[in-house]
Amino acid sequence: MTIHREGIATLSLALAILLAINATIAYLFPAQTLTRQVVIVVSIIVYLIILQFFRSPRRKTVQDSKHIIAPADGKVVVIEETVETEYFNGPRRQVSIFMSPINVHVNRSPLSGMVSFFKYHPGKYLVAWHPKSSTENERTTIVVRHESGVEVMFRQIAGALARRICWYVKEGDAVTQGEEFGFIKFGSRVDIFLPLDAKILVKLGDKPVSGQTVIAELA
Repeated sequence: MTIHREGIATLSLALAILLAINATIAYLFPAQTLTRQVVIVVSIIVYLIILQFFRSPRRKTVQDSKHIIAPADGKVVVIEETVETEYFNGPRRQVSIFMSPINVHVNRSPLSGMVSFFKYHPGKYLVAWHPKSSTENERTTIVVRHESGVEVMFRQIAGALARRICWYVKEGDAVTQGEEFGFIKFGSRVDIFLPLDAKILVKLGDKPVSGQTVIAELA
């Protein structure tokens, strides 16, 4: 299993804290074998839970200029027509993917093209399914211009647990479909805003795989 680079500092700190706790328990209660064993088992479980947050499996993307690939693992929780007011200022088809703490948290570009807009918004940490999380939570907004001229927006949105969004792109960058563009620690949500004539290929409750599942097709 490959561990994402965003997890190195967190995993190192967690390991140091757990080792310190176990050393302290062993020092204070040298005769209480059962207590020390319980603490060791609990520490291993806690560390494994944190470890799985940062797993980064290899993904092979079958690239297609008409396809929009899932930018995140998780569950499709929103498919609707909405009015996007930050960049397009008009109607769009929105697909939202909720990332739980047990999902892979690597975010991958849903299409190839050039980053025509990027903005980071500090904000709140409402639960990811809250109606206002898309506009009030900490988030990034990224717009990629496809070779056809069509633009697609996607947002990384922090949640109640996910309090750090990482991104690796800026305006003017060329991105490749399926290529990693960011990471959200401990889950949250990614919104995708598509043209109204895009054909949605997923339904509510589906569990897409980032870099592999085709969620929509451009006209």
